[in-house]
Amino acid sequence: MATLYTHQGESLRKTWVLMTVFFVLVIAFGYLISYVLGDPILLYVAVIFAIVMNVGSYWFSDKLVIKMTGAQPITREQYPVLWNTIENLSITAGLPMPKVYIVNDPAPNAFATGRDPEHSAVAATTGLLAILNQVELEGVMAHELAHVGNRDMLVSTVAVVLAGFVAIVADLFMRSMMFGGGDRDSRAGILFLVLGIVGIILAPIAAQLIQMAISRRREYLADATGALLTRYPEGLASALEKISSYNRPMQRANTATAHLFIADPFGGDKRSLTQKIGNLFQTHPPAQERVKRLREMN
Repeated sequence: MATLYTHQGESLRKTWVLMTVFFVLVIAFGYLISYVLGDPILLYVAVIFAIVMNVGSYWFSDKLVIKMTGAQPITREQYPVLWNTIENLSITAGLPMPKVYIVNDPAPNAFATGRDPEHSAVAATTGLLAILNQVELEGVMAHELAHVGNRDMLVSTVAVVLAGFVAIVADLFMRSMMFGGGDRDSRAGILFLVLGIVGIILAPIAAQLIQMAISRRREYLADATGALLTRYPEGLASALEKISSYNRPMQRANTATAHLFIADPFGGDKRSLTQKIGNLFQTHPPAQERVKRLREMN
């Protein structure tokens, strides 16, 4: 259906913007480090590092996500209901059948990953299969396939790698300054030091905020698109109510991959303090608001 592909171009543009910003940030950090330490070879190292990470995040980030989440591939014979649900929805949406994975975890959750529909994967936890009925499962899987069709998963999966490495590069810069070097007494040297300190403080925060903002917006879009795919918004709404009522975190919850899941993998415990000061640092919009929007579609 046409609505499934409405935001493909926007998601692709976001991916290229994210990769470009990462490339520029790494080179900028490399230039600062090389200037402070007086070693121009570090700039070339930064350029090579940025290129390798951009290429790697595009081609291999989905494999990294699967590894980090502990997801295991399944066959139709092992989980026929899940497999058939995804297969039927893929046909309806006009999408290639994705690889199907299961995560052995009692927390109900699901995610999609991959760089494009031809190289996509959808995963569900054992806890999700245990608590949802067929209609609710269809709603959740339609939501994940909406991410595949909208190509949300490309920018989100790339963000897993790039946002993490922005923090790593910033940390390396901090460590390099601690060991001294370069002309620190000149005005330019002092200016670059100040800019470097500001950069190492703000870069990881900015990367995380961008990642979360993208996540919240795309979740609303995938909810709506998934509901249009099944033509039954109540199925996903009911599933979200069940999922959100499970307040315990996943066994392998990870900040880097949290935004990929249909619900916050940390449950209610980790976000309790955050909820008191607002939802700025939440990777997902409030479940109540998502349910409300879905039921308004009926």
